[in-house]
Amino acid sequence: MRHIIIGILFISFLFLAACNDSQQTSNESEKGNEEENSKQEQDGNNQEDVNKDAEDKEDESTANKEEQETEKEPIYKVDSETSSIVPLDDSGDTNEKVVLLTIDDVPDKNAIKMAETLKEHNASAIFFVNGHFIDTEEGAEKLKKIHEMGFPIGNHTYSHPDLTTISEEEQTEEIVSVSDRIEEIIGERPSFFRAPHGKNTDHSREIAKEEGMTIMNWTYGYDYFEPYMDAEKIKQAMISGEGPEAGVDYSLLKPGANLLMHDRDWTSEALGDIIEGLREKDYEMVDPNLIQTTRNAS
Repeated sequence: MRHIIIGILFISFLFLAACNDSQQTSNESEKGNEEENSKQEQDGNNQEDVNKDAEDKEDESTANKEEQETEKEPIYKVDSETSSIVPLDDSGDTNEKVVLLTIDDVPDKNAIKMAETLKEHNASAIFFVNGHFIDTEEGAEKLKKIHEMGFPIGNHTYSHPDLTTISEEEQTEEIVSVSDRIEEIIGERPSFFRAPHGKNTDHSREIAKEEGMTIMNWTYGYDYFEPYMDAEKIKQAMISGEGPEAGVDYSLLKPGANLLMHDRDWTSEALGDIIEGLREKDYEMVDPNLIQTTRNAS
């Protein structure tokens, strides 16, 4: 009888031990499953975040592209005699107190920084390209970036010659080759042409017309005069319109002024202050897309 009781107790002990092991294994299994499910859920959330970021960037890119592709109705034109920017009609509804910002000899060392400064200050400008700057892949990428930032691109000839001193064949090559290269890079031909030194010929005017480009000179600019190769001095000159050390001791700042600047260190440094200084004088930076050209004229 004693042996039977001991046997029953021994069997009961083994049964309880087995139950405990089974319960522990079950708990560990459940814990493992919970951890795995949590990991899968976290991975899923991370992937959703990645997908959302990608979608947001795609939406932003699409919005920027659509904004650039939206054609704006022109309300200004270039005065062919003075190069000023004037309203298309005389109703008085269009703000006359505007200035146009233009930047020549791009894209050299400062063009991207100047474009970024313009974006920071919610201002626009026409970037006039010299063809030799976009021969290289680096130059082409700079031009593409400026265009993608929404800035109109103009033609400033290939090597910046005095057009009055070269043959008609050379003039054609200087102008058309740049438009060809610009189109190759950004997918469109320029709408504006600016002759180096502001010197056009009958032939360059004809080529610009054939190319559908509006000829544009300027009303004032000082950063290529040695006394104004300084950020503080060029800032004051562009805001005031006065350039005494360049022979202009009176202000050329008037409604519709067409401001010439260049891809230069000192101008790049002063650009933000120039924009704000002109705004303090109640001048608006005109959007070049609102200027009538040969292509968008009705």
